[in-house]
Amino acid sequence: MKGALGFGFLLLLASSSATAEIYKWVDEHGKIHFGDRPSRQLDVEEVELRLNTFSGYQVTDRDDDIATGGKVVIYSTTWCGVCDRAKDYFKANNIPFTECDVEKSETGTRDFKRMNGRSVPIILAGSKRMDGFSSEARFKSIYR
Repeated sequence: MKGALGFGFLLLLASSSATAEIYKWVDEHGKIHFGDRPSRQLDVEEVELRLNTFSGYQVTDRDDDIATGGKVVIYSTTWCGVCDRAKDYFKANNIPFTECDVEKSETGTRDFKRMNGRSVPIILAGSKRMDGFSSEARFKSIYR
């Protein structure tokens, strides 16, 4: 019983020291000091600390939203000629697609970084990926 009482007393002491305060004071040379114990010679003010936390970004997986079931997504820019050629091919062959501009769209920029994109276009057909658009036969192999 004495051991339990002694242990409880130690816990009480430990909890009181765990609530550390931070003190601030200015010395005679104008230098600002912070410490866990107040200075005895100078005027001291207790500093109120605010916790600054960051919970992160909510990231959704676009593969589940768009690029499933054979749907086509093209990550492009307005100045990319190869991107224009790919989009013209999709239109001429009645291939439905969704375009994400990697420079103007926040979603496009985020997805491009997530995919470790190095150049445009990046074309997703379902779960398959094609970087660039060099041949229609290559696109057909991932689209079908």
